[in-house]
Amino acid sequence: MPDTTPLTLADVEAAARAAHAGQTDKAGRPYAEHLRAVAEGVRRRGGDDEQVAAAWLHDAVEDDALPRRWLEEAALSRRTKDIVLAVTKRDGEPPEAYAARILATPGALLVKEADLAHNADPARLAVLDEPTRTRLTEKYARMRALLGLDG
Repeated sequence: MPDTTPLTLADVEAAARAAHAGQTDKAGRPYAEHLRAVAEGVRRRGGDDEQVAAAWLHDAVEDDALPRRWLEEAALSRRTKDIVLAVTKRDGEPPEAYAARILATPGALLVKEADLAHNADPARLAVLDEPTRTRLTEKYARMRALLGLDG
């Protein structure tokens, strides 16, 4: 019988760190630093524990760090799972559809806002080559606009 004891935030953090162990971001930094920054960004923006848990897991399914089945079977709230799935990009999905799903999922916008804020951090972008920096800056600005986060 599966354990139905709800995962604590420490459990979720440990699972996310283990799942992304050995991965690095575009700047070569340990990927867990991004996860921590997004989780902290959610907390600073007034997010609750379900949103913080989703922040730790926000890239796990998309990056194949954890299988979707793990997420579905994990002792997490339905809301946390829905947020993770909402912010998980799908192959070939237009940005407009991705943004619409985020906007339609309670709690997901705050997680994506924190994710975009860290991804677009000038200090992180500064270490990238100019073409990559330009491409990502434009990509993040477009998503912010689609989500209504500008202004």
